[in-house]
Amino acid sequence: QVQLVQSGGGLVQAGGSLRLSCAASGSTFNMHAMGWFRQAPGKEREVVSAISWNGGMSHYADDVIGRFAISRDNAKNTVYLQMNSLKPEDTAVYFCGQYALGTYYPLYDISLWGQGTQVTVSS
Repeated sequence: QVQLVQSGGGLVQAGGSLRLSCAASGSTFNMHAMGWFRQAPGKEREVVSAISWNGGMSHYADDVIGRFAISRDNAKNTVYLQMNSLKPEDTAVYFCGQYALGTYYPLYDISLWGQGTQVTVSS
C-alpha cells in the first residue's frame, strides 16, 4: 500500500527557515505530480505549492512566492518544501499530497495525503 510519510516542521522564529520532506513508498511516485498544502485553525486546506511529475513545472501560492521552494528527487521518491523567511501567518499544519494520475495544479484531485506536520512560526 502506497503511503506518504512526512518529516520536518516544528517551531521557528519569524524570519527563520524549515524544510519539509515527504517520502513515498511504492513504485509510481515518479508518475504523479505532488503538492504541499496547509491548513490553519478555522480555515480550509489550501495549496501552497505544486510540482509536476518530472519537476519541470512548479507553482506557488501568491503569499509564498520568493520564500518557499518545492523540489523533488524521483530517485528517492521524495518531495521537499524549503521554507525561508517564515512569517507567523505561515503557521499551519502542512500536508503533502499526491495528485491523481494525469492531474496537476490548479486541479485539486489529490489521491493520497501525508499525515501532516505542524509548522509554528513565532513573532
